[in-house]
Amino acid sequence: MRKSSKKILLSGLILATVFGAFLYGHREDFGLGRNMELTINMMRELSLNYVDSIDTDKLMKGAADGMVRDLDPYTEYIPEKDMSEFEMLTTGKYGGIGSLIRQKGDYVIIAQPYEHSPADKAGLKIGDKILSIGEEDAKGFTTEQVSSRLKGEPNTPVQLKVERVDGSIHELQIMRERIVIPAISYAGWAAEGIGYIRHDDFTEGCAAELRAAIEQLKTQGDLQALILDYRSNGGGIMQEAVKIVSLFTERGTEVVRTKGRNEEHVYKTTSDPQYPDLKLVLLVNSGSASASEIVSGALQDLDRAVLVGQRTLGKGLVQTTLPLGYNTMLKLTTAKYYIPSGRCIQEIDYSHSQQGRVQVIPDSLIREYTTRGGRKVYDGGGIMPDVRIEPQYISRFAATLYGMGFIEDFGDDYIRRNGYRPIDCKTFRITEQDFADFVCFMEDKTVPYESETRQALELIKKAAKNDRFTETLEQIKQIEAELKDDTKTNLETYRREVEEVITDDIVLRHGYRRGVTENAMQDDRELKRAIELLRDSTEFDRILREQDTVRK
Repeated sequence: MRKSSKKILLSGLILATVFGAFLYGHREDFGLGRNMELTINMMRELSLNYVDSIDTDKLMKGAADGMVRDLDPYTEYIPEKDMSEFEMLTTGKYGGIGSLIRQKGDYVIIAQPYEHSPADKAGLKIGDKILSIGEEDAKGFTTEQVSSRLKGEPNTPVQLKVERVDGSIHELQIMRERIVIPAISYAGWAAEGIGYIRHDDFTEGCAAELRAAIEQLKTQGDLQALILDYRSNGGGIMQEAVKIVSLFTERGTEVVRTKGRNEEHVYKTTSDPQYPDLKLVLLVNSGSASASEIVSGALQDLDRAVLVGQRTLGKGLVQTTLPLGYNTMLKLTTAKYYIPSGRCIQEIDYSHSQQGRVQVIPDSLIREYTTRGGRKVYDGGGIMPDVRIEPQYISRFAATLYGMGFIEDFGDDYIRRNGYRPIDCKTFRITEQDFADFVCFMEDKTVPYESETRQALELIKKAAKNDRFTETLEQIKQIEAELKDDTKTNLETYRREVEEVITDDIVLRHGYRRGVTENAMQDDRELKRAIELLRDSTEFDRILREQDTVRK
């Protein structure tokens, strides 16, 4: 063998050895390559040889969903058809007419036109039935089909034929616009000198919206204190949360730290505060998550605000979106976030999810931290409020009535009888006669609702039958006979909750979301407690100075 050939052979052996060591010394990389090849081969064989034709997009979606199913609920594949909805959720913007819709029988109806939107300006009302879109008969259309036809490029027209709740037919031409769903749904006054702002989500630009809302209040009166409502705010863009904290704390303050598998990032305030001395109370509940927990947790850790309400959700995971090509994305969890005290408030541990072990952080692993001023706070499960108030939940019965559309259908009937005569959204309540009308309206309706008592009796009855407890079975049957949870009885049992959802529906038709918020403020226990705190400077300062939160 010639010398040059020996050199080539030796070089090849060295490369092969190094490459083999790389592959087998890094089993994760080898496994990744192997499984990618297996996936491609499997999809090819299925698409070519399965007995029936296959939708390859659905095949891909199923494969992608399967890949992330055992990780966490926030990691997901976003196919091309869902990209517009994803962009709307993150930016709060889309091209269309600006209205929510819902299915009712064979047609789709208007559920809520946004205030000042093209739909609103064209006169669309809640309950309007969409008969046709352009030249297409809309009978049998799903909400997805209607939505896709209503959306489109700004400054393009869409023709609608609608039937009003009074039976009249109207043909409308609506010019689509760039719809911007505001993150701040309400800004007003809770009491003299005390502002109240309802912040619904963390979409792009919401920090600027919040600042504009505060400035508006300052032009209207002497703003001495502010209540920020983050209840049921599911979060969104983390950087917007940092900007909001910047409004109230000094430049250079650490707001949140993210720690991933390979990287750590620290986010600090980068500007001087606009409102360094404004007294703050934040309202939170179990629906406050992610970015809203960053704001509330950071302001608590910095002893800058008092939190009132219930423990927050406990979502301390950061998601990043990565393009996969062909207008698809992967949204995946890349880090955990840590607020200024150093605590991570993630409640559920997904680190062993692929082994089927997902658990809530146990009490034994909850750790103690301290705020800037030395108050005790804890990790392991959301942000605990400084002032805890027991939650009030809507009854399952009232929720069932709403979910089945009975409340909205009655609202249509109410408008047929009463029209749109002006109401005071702040103080409006349905009358005794209105509720009696609703009871009559429900007489021929079937409500698939079982009380928890009846559900429990069914379980006991099944167990007694299996155990052959004959006498017990007879006693259970006697209790069942005496148990009254039919629709008419439930309407009286849960009357307060039912009246509230009917009131909300009617106010929404007159005053939009703003009116519903104003109406709800009158009986809001958390809001009233926040007002009391802001009026009692001694108690407010004591909480920020020395009160620890409970562990859980």
